[in-house]
Amino acid sequence: MAKPGLGIGIGWRPEMADAVEGLPGVDWVEVVAENICVGHLPDSLLRLRERGVTVVPHGVSLGLGGADRPDAGRLAELAAKATALGAPLVTEHMAFVRAGGPLTASPALEAGHLLPVPRTWDALEVLCENVRIAQDALPVPLALENIAALISWPGEELTEGQFLAELVERTGVRLLIDVANLHTNHVNRGEDPSKALAELPVEAIAYVHVAGGVERDGVWHDTHAHPVPRPVLDILSDLAARVTPPGVLLERDDDFPPAEELAAELTAIRKTVARTGTGTGTGKGTGTGTGTGTGTGTGTGERGAAPAPRRRTGEVDRAVRERVGIGQTALLSALVAGTPAPEGFDHARLRVQGRALVAKRAGVVAKVAPELSGILGGGYRAAFVSYATTRPMRGGYRRDALDFAEHLLIAGQPSDPVARRRLTRWWEERAGARPPGRAPRLVRAARAARAVLAGR
Repeated sequence: MAKPGLGIGIGWRPEMADAVEGLPGVDWVEVVAENICVGHLPDSLLRLRERGVTVVPHGVSLGLGGADRPDAGRLAELAAKATALGAPLVTEHMAFVRAGGPLTASPALEAGHLLPVPRTWDALEVLCENVRIAQDALPVPLALENIAALISWPGEELTEGQFLAELVERTGVRLLIDVANLHTNHVNRGEDPSKALAELPVEAIAYVHVAGGVERDGVWHDTHAHPVPRPVLDILSDLAARVTPPGVLLERDDDFPPAEELAAELTAIRKTVARTGTGTGTGKGTGTGTGTGTGTGTGTGERGAAPAPRRRTGEVDRAVRERVGIGQTALLSALVAGTPAPEGFDHARLRVQGRALVAKRAGVVAKVAPELSGILGGGYRAAFVSYATTRPMRGGYRRDALDFAEHLLIAGQPSDPVARRRLTRWWEERAGARPPGRAPRLVRAARAARAVLAGR
C-alpha cells in the first residue's frame, strides 16, 4: 500500500526547481520518471530527499492500456528509478501511447500523448494483464491515473467509475485520481464527476492530482499551464467528503507562475481538503462483474447490459489483443497519419485532437531542441505544423527533431542560406551523416506511403 499521509505536494519540474525547494508546507513531490536518469539525479531532488521530502516517480510512456504487453526495458528503467529515489510507490496512466507494429501487421505509430482506452471488456482484459506484468516487475506498489480525453470511443460498455472499480477488483492496483481530468471529461464528454466518484472504490486511492486548464470553443484543454479553476476544487471537495485522500498534488507543466502564486494554489488545495474531508472511506466500490470477486454490480454500464468476460485471470487471448490493437491503430493512424477516421467517432472532435497532438509535438520539440526555433525564428511553429500534420513521430521527440530538420534541408529550407548552413551543421552534429539527396528521399516517401496504405 501507499505510504499513508503523503500530505500536500507539488509536481517537481526543472523550470521551477528553486521555487519548489522554497515553498512552505510541501510534504512530497512527484517527478516525471522519463525526465530523470538513475545515477544522475538533479541536485534539487537530492536536496529535497535529504530534507525528508518523499519523491514519487510518475511514468508517462509505458502505455499500459495499449494492446501490446509492456516493454520489459521500460519497466526495468521505472523500477530502477523507484529504487534510486526510495519511492513508496510509482504511478502511471490508464492510457495507450503507441499502436501498430507486429501485433496488427501495420506500421508502428507513436502518439506522443496519453490517449484513452475504450471502456470495453476486451480493453479491460488487456489492461488488467498489463498491470499484473508491471506489478511483478516493480519493487513498490503501482497506482494508475485516470486520464483526460477530448474524444469518446463508440460502443463503450462501462462507465469510467465501473471500469476503474473492475480494474481494482481484478488486480489490486491502487488509483491516482486526477480531479482535473474528471472535470475535463465532464466538459468534453458529458460525464458526471460525482457519479464517477460514487462508483469508485475510494479506499484504493493512493493520491490525487489537481491541475488547471482552459476552455476554448466548448472544449476543455487540460493544459497544466493555467491556475486551478473553481470547478476542479469543487470535485476535490466532493472526493474529500467521501474519503480523506492520502495525498494531494498540484501539477504545473508550463507557463510557470511566481512562487507566491504556487503557494496560494497549494493553500487553496489544503483548505479544500481540510474543510470538507471526512475520512469516512465510504465509497461504494461496486465493481461491475458477476464473478467471484467482491464486486456487487451487474455490469449494466451506461449503454445497456454487457456480460462480464468469463476469464478473470490467466493469459489474455491473442485475438483479444488483436481486436484492441486494430481499434487503437485505426484511431491513432487517423490522428497522426491522416488516414480516414474510424467509424463511430466524432470527426470534428478527432480534428481537434489531431491538432492538439501536433501542437504538443511542436512545443516539446522546441524544448528538447531549442536550437531549431533559434535557427528558424518566428517561422518555426508553422514549419513544424506543416511537417507533422501527416508525418507520425517515430522514436521519440529527439528523433522527431532530427527528422524535422532533415525534412527541411531536403526541401531546400530555410530559404536564407545562413540559416540553412546553421541547420545543416546542427543536423550533422547529431545525426552523424549528410542528409540524403532527392532520390533517396523520394524512395523513403514512397515506402512511407505504402506503409500507411497497408495499415488502413
